[in-house]
Order: sequence, then structure tokens, then C-alpha cells
Amino acid sequence: MTGRYPRAPVPAVLAVVPDDGGRVVLVRRANPPRAGTWGMPGGKIELGETLFQAAERELVEETGLQATAVMALLPLETLDRDVAGAVRYHYLLVPVLCRLSAESPLPVAASDADAAEWFDLDAIAALPPEALAGPVLRVARLGLALSARLRTDCGTA
Repeated sequence: MTGRYPRAPVPAVLAVVPDDGGRVVLVRRANPPRAGTWGMPGGKIELGETLFQAAERELVEETGLQATAVMALLPLETLDRDVAGAVRYHYLLVPVLCRLSAESPLPVAASDADAAEWFDLDAIAALPPEALAGPVLRVARLGLALSARLRTDCGTA
């Protein structure tokens, strides 16, 4: 492996933020890797930061939305190799289900996002696969289902 590529997987989070209307917030990435694709707000975990703190921070930085992290989901991995087969990047992504602090505010793109919007599952499914940063539809579907279940179990539905 050359010096210009990372030497170990990078831990990162994805903030999975459903609203009460069956939508999740997505951002369009402005920077590599995966610039121009839609995905959950997220990024690298900073030293000394918990998964939940990282998800809440990344959400604010990329959308301006405030939320409380409530549950970590099963991790995902994303790898990219150059033409010689060397790993250019390897992220270990932990999706974190978050509960919005306010009634469906409008997200505002900031930081390394050039757009931020609410999407329902049909709108995500209508996007071409190359426009998505990984298994966005699967993670959104899981986040919405768990969020609905948590609301029902906690008596807040």
C-alpha cells in the first residue's frame, strides 16, 4: 500500500433521521469519496467522541437539524480500490438512528453537503443506483421501521 492511501479502516457514522411523515433526511455529498451522491448525513468519528455524539454533530454540521441519537444499527463497510487494486478508502460506517428534536424542520445543506432534503422511500427508490452512496434505501427502510416501532412501544404514536 502506498503512503497516499489510508493504512487502516476509518470509523464513521451515518445519522438516520426519520420524521413523523415517513421520510428521512438525505444529503448530497459535495466532496469525494462519492461526491454528487445522496446518502445519510455523516462522517468520521473524532477522537474521544462516542458514536451518538458523532452522529448528532455530523447531522448539525451537514443539515442544521437537531436530533437525539437513540440506537446504533448494524455497521456497513465501503471500500474503493484504484486500478492496481490498492485500497483508496475503507470506511466502517455505523448508522445511528436519531429522533428529531423539532417538528420536521427544513434541512439546510452545509459543511460538505451541497444539498439536504427530506425523502420518502418511493423517492429514494426512484433515484438511479449510481446516485446513491451505498445501501441508502435499505438503511432508510430500517430506520423508518425502527422509529415507528419505538414510537409505538414508548406510547408516543
